[in-house]
Amino acid sequence: MNQLDALKQFTTVVADTGDFRQLAQFQPQDATTNPSLILQAVQKPEYAPLLKAVAHAHRGAPVDAIVDRLLVRFGCEILALVEGRVSTEVDARLSFDADATCARAERLIDLYRAAGVPAERVLIKIAATWEGIRAAKRLERDGIRCNLTLLFSFCQAVACGQAGVRLISPFVGRIYDWHKKQAGAAWDEAANAGAQDPGVQSVARIFNHYKRFGIATQVMGASFRNAGQITALAGCDLLTISPALLAQLATSSAPLARALDADAARHMDLPAASYDDEAQFRLALNQDAMATEKLAEGIRAFIADTEKLQALIRAA
Repeated sequence: MNQLDALKQFTTVVADTGDFRQLAQFQPQDATTNPSLILQAVQKPEYAPLLKAVAHAHRGAPVDAIVDRLLVRFGCEILALVEGRVSTEVDARLSFDADATCARAERLIDLYRAAGVPAERVLIKIAATWEGIRAAKRLERDGIRCNLTLLFSFCQAVACGQAGVRLISPFVGRIYDWHKKQAGAAWDEAANAGAQDPGVQSVARIFNHYKRFGIATQVMGASFRNAGQITALAGCDLLTISPALLAQLATSSAPLARALDADAARHMDLPAASYDDEAQFRLALNQDAMATEKLAEGIRAFIADTEKLQALIRAA
């Protein structure tokens, strides 16, 4: 048995890609997208006609509306190849506006429904800002399921759980990147690998907290830099993995054991935590330099790629 098949025994495997032609060989349950992944896809020759077709079919519409139609078109193509759900992201420029985030999420769901896709097969991705979490709470109450992304800190995770969010995507690789950069020449790769990886430790802490306190929010580790980070989180509810790392797991026959255990977590002696107060949440996030920097950086990057997508649409 290869590592990918072994991982599927413990964890729901999700493909992290906009390149839907790669999906069939890995047979993931779900798939996730974001503006950066869609931008990468539409710059490939095999997807350029899809962007052009969407742009031409809706010429004259606001460009942000065309971007949403493009995201949904990719989502529909992906859903034809996976049994589960696809995650589609709200414009990152709305990350600090709960009302606008809700309106955009509802528009995406309406577009999916018009294409014959039921709402339960879609997760709306929203940045885990205070406003994003408030928007997700409202959307979940209205039956729109959410995936809170750009999540780097324990306080973000706790607030999402308290808001009743369906799923969170804590970013392993970007946490690892920050700590490695901070350490500079003093970084010891071997000492910070596997279960000692700071990104892995962050996800494990969140997973154990959720299971210990009966929080229903699903944990989906994301943003991996190497296969060791993935195998160190075997047993997590879900893991969303790039095609390159899926291929690496599929060609490895190294042993893989469960690393996270929900039953064991339920008996852990862990302190309760609450971050449903805005001032308390903002202070906790502010005190976490890594999370503050990576959240801001992630939002800026998604905005930049959304604007590049818009430029491609205008030029189509």
